Amino acid sequence: MFIFVFMIDISNIKGVHPGLILERELRMKNLKKGPFAISVGEYPQILGDITKGKRKMNTSLALKIEKALGFEEGYLMILQVYHDIEEEKNQQERLNKPDLSKFRPAIFWDTAIERIKWETQKKAIIKRVFERGNEIEKNEITRFYGKDTVDHILKEIGK
Repeated sequence: MFIFVFMIDISNIKGVHPGLILERELRMKNLKKGPFAISVGEYPQILGDITKGKRKMNTSLALKIEKALGFEEGYLMILQVYHDIEEEKNQQERLNKPDLSKFRPAIFWDTAIERIKWETQKKAIIKRVFERGNEIEKNEITRFYGKDTVDHILKEIGK
């Protein structure tokens, strides 16, 4: 039962840098970062970089912080892993996109095309391209997502 509750708590903040959670906890407990860093045997600059999300949490420091703040052991490292996973997914998504040169600016007039999340928004993208796109754009979307996926989504939305 405890593990289930713990996982629900984590699921609400998956992808958030552990430093932001640490920053919030220190603020709630009215603890200054510098003295707290020294109390756990760390340089204040390092703790400051972690709370700003500029540096990753490491296992040794996470254990010290968890003990000092009464967190469940491994909590901060679990957050770090989920943050790393989110970063990797974002990186892969940036690399995994269709040939943008095949799209007219007018097709995605209301958004910056380089910021589109091609996987998570594929249903809306396919719908838009097949409603407003030309053959080149439709062919590129079909090439990118695959004919089966495009056909399935078009059938689903009644096109």
